[in-house]
Amino acid sequence: RQRQMCIRDSYIYKYGGGKCKMIKMISVKEAARQWNITERRVAELCRNGRIKGAMRQGRNWQIPADALKPADKRIRSGYYRKNQRSSCMPLPIGVSDFRLAQAEYYYVDKTMLIKDFIDERPMVTLFTRPRRFGKTLNMDMLRTFFEKTEQDTSVYFQDKKIWACGQKYRAYQGKYPVIFLTFKDVKFNTWEETFSAVRDIFAKETQRHEELRTSDRCDEYDERKYARLAEGNVTEVELSSALADLSAMLHKHHGTAPVIIIDEYDTPIQQGYMKGYYEEITLFMRNLFSGGFKDNKHLAFGFLTGILRVAKESIFSGMNNLSINSVLDHKYSAYFGFTPDEVREMAAYYGASDKYDEICEWYDGYRFGKTEIFNPWSVVNYFSNECEPRAFWVSTGSNDVIGEVLAEADEEIYHRLASLVNGETITTYIDTGVIYPQIKKNPSTIYSFLLVTGYLKAVKTTLSFNGDFMCEISLPNREIALVYHKEILQKFETMIPQSTAIAVQEAIFSGDNRKLKTQIQTLLMESVSLFDTAGENFYHGFMLGLCALLGGFFVTSNREPGEGRYDIQLKPVKKGLPGIIIELKAEKNGTEESLKRLSETALKQIQDKQYDTELRTAGVEAIYKYGVAFCGKRVEIAVG
Repeated sequence: RQRQMCIRDSYIYKYGGGKCKMIKMISVKEAARQWNITERRVAELCRNGRIKGAMRQGRNWQIPADALKPADKRIRSGYYRKNQRSSCMPLPIGVSDFRLAQAEYYYVDKTMLIKDFIDERPMVTLFTRPRRFGKTLNMDMLRTFFEKTEQDTSVYFQDKKIWACGQKYRAYQGKYPVIFLTFKDVKFNTWEETFSAVRDIFAKETQRHEELRTSDRCDEYDERKYARLAEGNVTEVELSSALADLSAMLHKHHGTAPVIIIDEYDTPIQQGYMKGYYEEITLFMRNLFSGGFKDNKHLAFGFLTGILRVAKESIFSGMNNLSINSVLDHKYSAYFGFTPDEVREMAAYYGASDKYDEICEWYDGYRFGKTEIFNPWSVVNYFSNECEPRAFWVSTGSNDVIGEVLAEADEEIYHRLASLVNGETITTYIDTGVIYPQIKKNPSTIYSFLLVTGYLKAVKTTLSFNGDFMCEISLPNREIALVYHKEILQKFETMIPQSTAIAVQEAIFSGDNRKLKTQIQTLLMESVSLFDTAGENFYHGFMLGLCALLGGFFVTSNREPGEGRYDIQLKPVKKGLPGIIIELKAEKNGTEESLKRLSETALKQIQDKQYDTELRTAGVEAIYKYGVAFCGKRVEIAVG
């Protein structure tokens, strides 16, 4: 007997023995949703023959709709992984000292950054990247490579990639005096405290260059300046010229112009904006950088790092020698964060190659220039945490500026933020030179802030007519989706008190629609004009923010598990908790009776279109269904 088969309209037709059998097929994406695993994992199972009946159609896989999720045979034993790792190098959590990191910890070699810099040799280079993406470690690597010391520091590079590049690059090693300053901890409430902290940083760096104290190449005037800087006995005016003065003295003494490195230069600027001394700190920084970097004949070259590029406020006024490398630029894009190959190598080293898909789902997704990048802080913490995924990045810094932007946000911004949480992509104007005063004047700068600070990725970038960018943006990964809920959507707390969120949670769990209605009605009444012209999109964002405050759930929106697209689903993190489906409706000029009917229509839609399919497939036993209808500041709720 001869069997024949063809694929048409998502069905496979098998012909044989005079009969035709029709088999419903689904895509990898649909299977991933049903089984709650990544699309990459589903494709891997297909390639390995683990899914019965799976067939390749062109470049894609088709899977029988009734196929069962294969059992997970991957090793998950924390005991195994702990023992597997006992003979490996420790993980460099929070280690920013290059010498220590490369000698005693697992080190991802980023020394080719040095080669790329030497090939181009810009006078001053600014790197802007999100927090915890390796800026400080890389700056310390540059300091160790270039700095002239009594110790032979070439030993730290002889087994690194840069050393294999040849004598041309080795000739730069250990040849320059270096001024190294980090402002990452300059976070004070007043300008006076900030000035004192910066003065102390300069004093310690000046003391590190002890050779200048008794240099026979420096005159008495230099000696007095050195003593005042080293003792921290300088005025604001004197300190603002410290880079120029110190670099001149080093040049005289060594006969070689120094390298100047400033790490996290914008931390005190952000703090100044938040605490009310923005004008004082920007004026000081402008004078400091002008003396150190602009037309400074005593400068070999310089490096700066930060999160934001704030050139528009004239901190770098007139600096035509400044090369800016933001998250949208391709140069140096592979050196801050981990590349896919680096993550695969690390996973193999720690006996967790089978976890690569999970690492991708949680911590991949960034794009710097044209390079795919993983969050290095989270990847390292993931391996340290026995390969248990969490949102490690959430507690590594302050998001006060983002909170201030959201305080000024309008209905449209809230709606677009909710769309991002739903997994959608939006197109927006991006200014990589966005500055702090723009926040209140133009709340739409939130997208620029979110992109440069690591909360968004640029899916597609097009150069704008004025030199900035139009970008298609989305959330990069699952970790940021959780961070988004915690750090961004929870800014709804200014509008939704925690006590109200708890009351809403109690009403949902008990099925008390009268109590739930009262709580939501109160919130609507207290939210004044925001809701006067609100449509369904805004109510969607409002409810999504409210649900984000509940905790214990994965909140998703606008998915298609049944025969349609639900509005909001709350999937329990732990077994035993109920699942929740919410369908929203809105109307204008509705009566109490019509609003009640509309809520019942929303509830019926949940039932008719089987929106609970995903929850049932995941084994959730108790599922609460809510039809919610809005009209202005009034609400009706139907419970099923």
